[in-house]
Amino acid sequence: MFKQYVGWKFVLAAMALIIIATTIWFVSNLSQKIQQEERKKVATWVEANRELLQASSEANLNLAIEIVTTNTTIPLILTDELGNIIDSRNLDSAKIAQHKGYLKAQLDIYKKQHPPFIMEVDARQKVYNYIYYGDSLILKQIRYYPYIQLIVVTLFIGVVLFALSSANRATQNMVWVGLTKETAHQLGTPLSSMEAWMELLKENEANTPIVTELGKDIDRLKLITDRFSKIGSVPKLEERNIVEQIESMTSYIRKRASQKVHLTVHSPEQEIPAMISPPLFDWVVENLLKNALDAMEGKGDIDLYIENHPAHIIIDVSDTGKGIPKSNFEKVFKPGFSTKKRGWGLGLSLAKRIIEDYHKGRLTVKSSELNKGSTFRIWLRK
Repeated sequence: MFKQYVGWKFVLAAMALIIIATTIWFVSNLSQKIQQEERKKVATWVEANRELLQASSEANLNLAIEIVTTNTTIPLILTDELGNIIDSRNLDSAKIAQHKGYLKAQLDIYKKQHPPFIMEVDARQKVYNYIYYGDSLILKQIRYYPYIQLIVVTLFIGVVLFALSSANRATQNMVWVGLTKETAHQLGTPLSSMEAWMELLKENEANTPIVTELGKDIDRLKLITDRFSKIGSVPKLEERNIVEQIESMTSYIRKRASQKVHLTVHSPEQEIPAMISPPLFDWVVENLLKNALDAMEGKGDIDLYIENHPAHIIIDVSDTGKGIPKSNFEKVFKPGFSTKKRGWGLGLSLAKRIIEDYHKGRLTVKSSELNKGSTFRIWLRK
């Protein structure tokens, strides 16, 4: 599913690039042709005005008049040799009336856009006028079209990717919930049976040591079942002393770790209250500690640093293990990603979901260096 989702992202991006590149090429060619046609129209308009100025009263000026009057799209400004504005065509009359500098500003723009046409007004006195013109509204719209299309295509791809991401996330959530609920259900039956057998063993006092150890394992299985049953439902957050909670889990792991591994909890205070779901939070800490043990291969130091801030609590879990490449900082939280020969690669993914979805906090790789160790950071709101 994830690979297909990534593949679709590249396909959509490639399609968007092809569409945009093709559109820009086509619009560029089209705008150049329209620009050439508009220059020809302005040249014809200038020639028609020249005919009107130089023609005798008996001449047939119908064609020239028609050419002059039919230009209603291309904006024009007529100036004398000194640059004084004499007349204008096809500009916003309201803006001309409201703003005195509007025509001058437009003239400066037209001078940069196109070279002017020179029209001879009086051949004897050598009087000339200059006609400056700008791009028509249609040409401007065509030029802006690729950018509008780029925005539309980007929005479309964004919506599609968001929909795919939401669908992918929803599918993953369904798988997680289904898997955990089914696991909790499957564990329930043998647990009931084990409790019944333990009651029979209690009848014989000689079985007391066995009953004690078996009871511990049953309690542990009950805790695991309780954790799985809470995935997919909104857990009840309780105010707990986070230092005591972490000390308890660290003590549990310490008894089961190698004697060459040293686990230490560092906290400036003995009591730091936090709203957590105890079974799920313990699961996260246990997962981080077990990953640290696996990374150190039976020897080294694991340090847990607890920082109490006014609005949040920070818990850093540091080890002296193999470390994680920087390129894998985000990948380690992806379902199925694992550097171990055994395992499904679900532990850190579930831990991140528990912290971020249920506790509204953050779980990240704070730092890591190959062959020197890693530090995972839990950020919790007060």
